[in-house]
Order: sequence, then C-alpha cells, then structure tokens
Amino acid sequence: MRPHLFLLAAFAANLAAAPASAERLTLDRIYGDTALAGASVKTLRVSPDGERVTFLRGRADNQYQQDLWEYNMKTKSTQRLVDSKRLVPNEELSLEEKARRERARTAGLSGIIAYYWSPDGKQLLVPIGGDLFLVDAARPDAPRKVASGNVTDPKISPKGRYVSFVRNQNLVVIDLQTGAERQLTLDGKGTIHNGEAEFVAQEEMDQHTGYYWAPDDSAIAYRRYDEKPVPVVRRFEIFADRTEVIDQHYPAAGDPNVLIELMMVNPATGQQRKVDLGPEKDIYLVRADFSADAKTLVYQRQTRDQKRLDLVAVDVDTLAQRPLLSETSKTWVEINNDLRFLKNKKAFIWASERSGRKHLYVYGLDGKLQYPLSKGDWGVDNVLAVDEAAGRVYISSGKDAMIDKQTYALKLDGSNAGSPVRITAGDGWHEAAFAGNGKIFVDTWSNPNTPPQVSIRRADGSMVEWLEKNELNANHPYAKHVADHLPTEYGTMKAKDGQTLHYSIIKPAGFDASKRYPVFLFTYGGPHSQRVTRAWGNYFDQYMAQQGFVVFRLDNRGSGRRERAFTDALYNDLGKVEVEDQVAGVDWLAKQSFVDPKRIGVFGWSYGGYMTLRLLAAASDKIAMGVSVAPVTDWALYDTHYTERYVGGTPKSDPEAYKRSGVFAHLDGMKSPLLLIHGMADDNVLFTNTTRLIDELVKRNVQFELMTYPGAKHGISGKVNQRHVYGMIEGFFKKNLGGVQAK
Repeated sequence: MRPHLFLLAAFAANLAAAPASAERLTLDRIYGDTALAGASVKTLRVSPDGERVTFLRGRADNQYQQDLWEYNMKTKSTQRLVDSKRLVPNEELSLEEKARRERARTAGLSGIIAYYWSPDGKQLLVPIGGDLFLVDAARPDAPRKVASGNVTDPKISPKGRYVSFVRNQNLVVIDLQTGAERQLTLDGKGTIHNGEAEFVAQEEMDQHTGYYWAPDDSAIAYRRYDEKPVPVVRRFEIFADRTEVIDQHYPAAGDPNVLIELMMVNPATGQQRKVDLGPEKDIYLVRADFSADAKTLVYQRQTRDQKRLDLVAVDVDTLAQRPLLSETSKTWVEINNDLRFLKNKKAFIWASERSGRKHLYVYGLDGKLQYPLSKGDWGVDNVLAVDEAAGRVYISSGKDAMIDKQTYALKLDGSNAGSPVRITAGDGWHEAAFAGNGKIFVDTWSNPNTPPQVSIRRADGSMVEWLEKNELNANHPYAKHVADHLPTEYGTMKAKDGQTLHYSIIKPAGFDASKRYPVFLFTYGGPHSQRVTRAWGNYFDQYMAQQGFVVFRLDNRGSGRRERAFTDALYNDLGKVEVEDQVAGVDWLAKQSFVDPKRIGVFGWSYGGYMTLRLLAAASDKIAMGVSVAPVTDWALYDTHYTERYVGGTPKSDPEAYKRSGVFAHLDGMKSPLLLIHGMADDNVLFTNTTRLIDELVKRNVQFELMTYPGAKHGISGKVNQRHVYGMIEGFFKKNLGGVQAK
C-alpha cells in the first residue's frame, strides 16, 4: 500500500511573495478574532434575477460576527450590504433561537446567520436578534423592520406576496401588499408547537424548518406536534454564577416521540385542514413538499424502526391520498433532501440507496419508475440544481476520488447515467451554490494547502469572475505561517472484511526519518461523517504536527459518503467495526519506522469521544492515552431517531445490543490515562453520560482527569472556550507522550 502524496509545487509557487520570517501557529492565533482562512465567505446565494451574489462574512475585527455582503455582477464590485451591528447593536437571543443554533451548529456565531431573497431579486429578508428586516437591495441603508418579538425561521413566499415566520410556537404571515399580520395558528403554547421541527427532526433529520410553502403562495403545509408524551429530563445547566434547572422534553431511545400531525392552511383566509398520516401514530414525518403546479402535496413518512420510508401524494383540493413509492431496508432507510419536482412534465427526481449506493431516479406522478438518472460504482452526495431547459441535473459526488467533492452534470433524460460530466476543476473539495435556473454557480474550492477560493462560473464550469481569489500572498492572514505549513499525505488500507479505508497523515515539523515521534490520532468514527478529506482548515492538526506529533486520521467503516456495505457494517453493534478499523490504523502506525509505538494517543469529540473510550477499553496496550470530549457512554441515554437507527430496536426490545454498544461493558480494559471533558449545559449529549462514567470509574478506582465548562453546550463554542479546551488537549498529549526521541 502506497500513500498518494499531495504535492506542494503549486502551493510553493503561490507563496513567493510570503514573508521570509515565518511564525509557528499558536492557539491564540487559531482562535483569534481574525480568520486564518482569509476572506472566506459563507451562505452563498445567487439572486433570482442573477444580478448579485450574496454571502455572509465575518468582520475584520471579529470573525464570529457576520455581516451580509454582495458581489454585483454588473459593476463587478464587492460591498457590504447590511452591517449587523447597525441593525441590532446588542443582540439578545431567545432560548428558542439559542436551541435552533445549537442544532444547526451555528451557536458560536453572531450577527446575521441567515437571509432570504425575494422571488424578484429586489429584496432580502434578514432575521437578527429576534427581529425581522426587509432590505431593499438597491437601497440597503434603509432596512425596514417588519416583525419583532422572538421571530424564528422566517421566509419570503415563493411568489413574494407574504413573509412568514414562527413566533411563540405559532405560524404567522405578513401580507406585503397590505402590511397586515395574520397569526395562522392559535393554539401554540406549552407542549403544542406549530410550524416548527421537533428536536430529533432538527438534530438528526436535517430538518430546521417545520413549514413548507406551495409554489403559488396558495397554501402552507406545516408540522403540528405535541411533545406531551415525551419524557421530561430535568437538567441542571451550571453556569459560572448560577445554576438553571431546565425541564427538557428529551426522547431517549425507547421513549415516546412527539405526536406529529401534518396540516395545511390558506395564508389569505386562515382556513385549516388536516392531512391524514395513516393509522400508525408512532412515526416520523420526514418532510413535506408541493408539486410544481401546487396541486399535489407529498409527504415522507418513516416507520419508527426506520426500515421503511413511504412517499405519499395528497390531492390539495380533496385531500385524497395515493402512495407513490416505498423504500425498505434490513438496517435503516437513509433520508435526504433531494426530492425535486419537474415543471415541464408530471414527474419528480428521487434519491435512493436501493442499489447499495445513492443514485437518482425519475418517477412519474403516478408513482411509476421511468428511468435512472445515475448509476454505477459511485454515489451521489446531493442534488445541487435542475435546469429543465438545458436538460441537466447538477450533483456533487466523490466519483473520481472519495477524499474529494466535485460537481458533475447528468442529463435529465438519463442518457449519461453512468458517466456524468465533471464540471469543476482541481482536485480537492468543491462546494457549489447554483442559481435557481441552474445557469451559473458559485464554486468554493480548497485543498489542504489552498484556503477557500470562491469563483462565479457558468454551468459548464467555465470562469465568469472571481468572487474571492483569496491568494496566499504577503497580505494574507496565513502568510506568516506558510513556511511552516506541513503537507498532508493520503493513502488507503484494508479493513478486516476487505473494504477500503482512507487515511491521512501529517508528519511533524523538522521531520527526521531516523527519529521516532509520538502520534496524535484524531477520530470521529460515527455515521454520516467523513473526516479524511482533501480540504483546507484542520488548523489544530497543523498545530499538533508543528508541535512534534505525527497527526493521523482514518475513516473507519460506518462513516459517511460511502456505499451501504460500508456504512451498514456498524449496525446493531456500535463500536465493534469502528474500533477494529481504528486499531488496524494504530497497528499500521506502529510499524512505521518514524513512529514510537508506545506513544500513540487518541482524541475525539461526541461520537469521537465515545470512540476514544471504546479504543482505550479495547486497546490500552497499544494506545497510551486518550482525550474524550462530550462522549455518549450509554446509548439508552441518547435520542430515539439516531440511536434506534444504528443500534436497532430499543433498550427494552434488544438490551444486549445496547449493552455491547455502550461503554460500561468494556471498562475493565481501560488502563491508559484519560482526560474527560464535557460542557455543563449540554442538551444534546446530556451531561448524565459523563456523570455516570465518572461514577463507574470511581467504583473501579480508575484514576482520570476531568474538565467541565460552565454554561457550555455540546460544541463548547466561543473563542475563549475553544482556546482553552484545545489547550487542555494539547497539554494532556504533551504530558503523557512527550516529544521526539532518537531511535
């Protein structure tokens, strides 16, 4: 097995102007106010009229405070459209908004987090601090506040007549023609929520909205749920100066979920109608969508065991229903957001993993399969855009290399299903944001040696204009660190069952093949996650390599963007194949002449924290120490949708699966030093996971170190906390593994 080295020739050429006096990375610099990546951008969108590309960017003096910017296609100029500090100088977030941001992994950001274009491309809807502003794109200095008071999940309707949002658990619309506000639901309070996605839908189903507009503005389909059946977990959120008692409806594995309903409402009249979701009430409502002509509502209904997913069509006028298709699996049916209705014929695009890999299919509205859009020994990540006029469907995929993400074009008639045309250039990681008509897209590209570069491109991939070239020249924030930047090497190895595993390795600063180095092994290991990627931004990996560690990552079986044989391997026995694969990586490291096999340490967060504990329990003879942050220790404590999907069954129906998948049955093998870290207000992986582990370790007289963060949620977010927690991790590695040694 020979690793594929990522060559630095082009990288070095781009750095000719960099200053000669290099500076090693520091944690203060990594978590400082100025972004090391340079002028990177987020939440890219092309305006509906195609005249502007808008994006969010951190401020020069605070990378975590975001403003709204634009690139004007006509004037070829970039300027700030909306200054978040001018809109709301002192932002105060509601508990609901804080929870939404934690679910969306944006808790560490402030200012403008989201924005929405009007259909005519003339106005932008900007929520901030619980208030809602309409901004005229031609006169952005005169924003108009249209709503206030704990506003969440705002949208402009598809035809632009209404602004909608959720306030105090009720769905509200504003008629932009009259300015009148109408509260469409009246019973939202206590355990009743309207227009919101429930906890597991946000956390596990990638559903951060609870309502869906018809394309002609005639109706809104929305989720109505009652969380009364969900057990209440009393959590103590411990802050530096106070303790708050939180009663949270948290559906742990085996517990009742919310009672879910699907409703339709007319925004003009307020008329309500209920959609029948079938006789079985213990289900998941995955999402709802309208057909292009607004005559059909479709919803996705998943069984509690997640082995079946039904797509059901509802006649909007009569509410008569008909099944369109069903997906089944012996393990679980994966859900996605790739359903697209076609405008020019009565058909839709559907994504399925029935072949063993995720591919796209065209179905008629009668539920009959017409033809596959993609096929072969590769998989689709997601649908990016559909251009019916040109007969193209644009997708992202790792078809050419699993460590990369590229953009490809499929023909809408299915004629190139097995051979999509790649339209992005340059090995590495491409994130594409297409205009609604699919004619142009914004491409954000990076690799381990090139910070994100953003360009506007035509649908064939040809260049229109740089949005942010972000060159690594003498003025770049990373310029002082360029000379010490270390290359990332990539390679593959085989799992026990013969499947291919990808790894990355960074050799330490001043590497000398005649010496032996300690190892910093980062792991996540869980479903849906790929951590070995050819992309920019692993600053802590760079930092640890510059501190003298060999830095190693390996994507074990079960991790994301792979075929089902790969992801299904962990089903019903979490930790088994993941640990096997990571230990295989440790064994490979131990055979390298430059690695000290007695000084290999592991660090992981969340599922990675769980993996750290399982690795120490299984291989303390091979792994010298571990840092576990916010770990799940008992899967019976984690939420229904995630846990029952992968463990299978419930703690009552399959107790042995929960026992072998957890940490406590394996603790006798844990001998190596452990640093345990957890936020004291974590509402995702509850702090109880750590307190139970502490109790077990004390009973066994196992010594360990502990760090808890007052008021911190699952991500322990914020630059002060991040600087401290990574300093703790670094210190524990250095204390237990030391530095380089001669052979």
